[in-house]
Amino acid sequence: MFPSIRRWRRRRVLEQHALPDALVEQAFSAQWALQRLDGPDRRRLRELATLFLHDRDVYGAGGLEPEPGMAVEVALVGCLPVLNLGLDWYRDVRTLVLYPGDFVARHRYQDEAGIEHDEESVMAGEAWERGPVVLSWANVEASRDADGFNVVLHEFAHKLDMVNGEANGHPPLHRGMDRQRWTRAFFMAYERLCAELDAGGEPWIDPYAAESPAEFFSVLSEAFFELPWLLKAEEATVYEQLALFYRQDPAAGMKGPVGYSSSSPSSSFPDASSVCSSPSS
Repeated sequence: MFPSIRRWRRRRVLEQHALPDALVEQAFSAQWALQRLDGPDRRRLRELATLFLHDRDVYGAGGLEPEPGMAVEVALVGCLPVLNLGLDWYRDVRTLVLYPGDFVARHRYQDEAGIEHDEESVMAGEAWERGPVVLSWANVEASRDADGFNVVLHEFAHKLDMVNGEANGHPPLHRGMDRQRWTRAFFMAYERLCAELDAGGEPWIDPYAAESPAEFFSVLSEAFFELPWLLKAEEATVYEQLALFYRQDPAAGMKGPVGYSSSSPSSSFPDASSVCSSPSS
């Protein structure tokens, strides 16, 4: 598409399909991760969410009929990671599916011996490579506090990780970023988490982060936007790399909410049997 036509289309969509003010304000008030944004960033995020929803289909499943406010809230939170990156990073996200609560995902995989297996898992969310983002609305609502759990951020981080193939905790880095520094920062932090869990400790983040490098990246992305001051204090080099990748610095001038303590996040994480996943399709 020619740049001039693209700009014209963008203006037309923003003018004719603007998101309702009441629903936007409701989402900004509800989601802690959005509340740090100032006026200009809120306007840019709103524009991204408008363009995102205009070109995507939103479906309900499991008996849920999605209300407009649900789609607006998911779009605003989902577009936060690409606020300074642009929607091209979500070019393969064409569909959102919302369930009322946790849902059962059925997957088939092949083991090292070549034997195929079918498995069922109870999920809060899923992100499919070259496919949809699937979310539990109950868990979207449970993602509104500053507790390090945000299923929307988690699944959309997986989609960013999948831009260059199967999710592996290493999304395509921007020009000027050092691949070795990224790998070293995340590897060392991942090793520290695994060692702490092996020793019977209680980490400051969701233990599910130790499931794989892909889950580690997504869980740390949740912390980057919800608990940035804590992530920066606990894993400064990881915070630095995520700030370079997302081109945002949410910890700047930001503190935890009133009544928050550094010991509070781990007590609210969901059980590992109903967490998010990023299967390949």
